[in-house]
Amino acid sequence: MIHSLYTAGHAPVDGQAAYDVDAGAEAIRLAELLHELLPEQTMPASVLALLLLTDARRPSRVDDQGDVVTLDKQDRSQWDTAAITRGIDLLNDSLLRTHGQADAYQLQAAIAAEHARAPSYAETDWAEILRLYDLLVSIAPSDAAALGRVVAAAEAADPATGLALLNDLPPSSRWHAVRAELLARENRFAEAAQELTEALAEPSTQPEHEHRERRRARYLHLATSPEDIA
Repeated sequence: MIHSLYTAGHAPVDGQAAYDVDAGAEAIRLAELLHELLPEQTMPASVLALLLLTDARRPSRVDDQGDVVTLDKQDRSQWDTAAITRGIDLLNDSLLRTHGQADAYQLQAAIAAEHARAPSYAETDWAEILRLYDLLVSIAPSDAAALGRVVAAAEAADPATGLALLNDLPPSSRWHAVRAELLARENRFAEAAQELTEALAEPSTQPEHEHRERRRARYLHLATSPEDIA
C-alpha cells in the first residue's frame, strides 16, 4: 500500500503536475515509520530503500518551467546524495538478511540503485539492470516491469532488440511512447510520430502530454527534413 501511494505521487496518470509532492512525502513518512517499528524485517527496509532511491532523483525530473526532463538529460548534481547513500545501505542490509535471495521490492530498489550510482547516463550498467529486470519479471510480472526490461534491453543491445520485445507486450500509453523513442533511434521518424499520436490519445499529466507533443513535432519535422538530424 505504501509503495502504491508513492507510485501514485511519482507517476500520476493525469493532472497538472508531473509529481505529487504531498503523496510522495507521505509515502516516505509511512515507510520510515514502518521500518522504525519493524527494523528486523526485510520488507519495510527494502520498500524504504526503493522510495528513497527513486525520490532522490525527483529534483531533476522537471525543469524550472515545469517541463519533463528525461533521465538521459537530467542534471545529476541535483540528486539527493544523502538519500541515495541511505537507500543503498538499506538495500544492502536487507539483502544480507535474505542471503541474496531478492524479493520484488529488493529487485526494484536494486534497479533504482544502479541508476542512482551511475555517474552519467552513458555510464549506466544497462547489462546489470537488464539482469535485474529479468529476475523481476520472473517473480513479479507486470506491464511496468516488462516495459522497463524493454528499455534496458534496448540500451544494453540496440533499439531493434527493444522493438522486438515490445511486440510481445500489450499496447498502452507508455508502450507507444517507448516504441516512439526506439523508432526514432533508427531514424524512423514518421513511425515514431505516429506512435506518439497514439500515446497522446491516452490520459497523462499536463507536463507529460506537452513533452510528448514536443517530441512528436520534432519527429514530424525530421521525417521531412532529415538533413536536420543531429
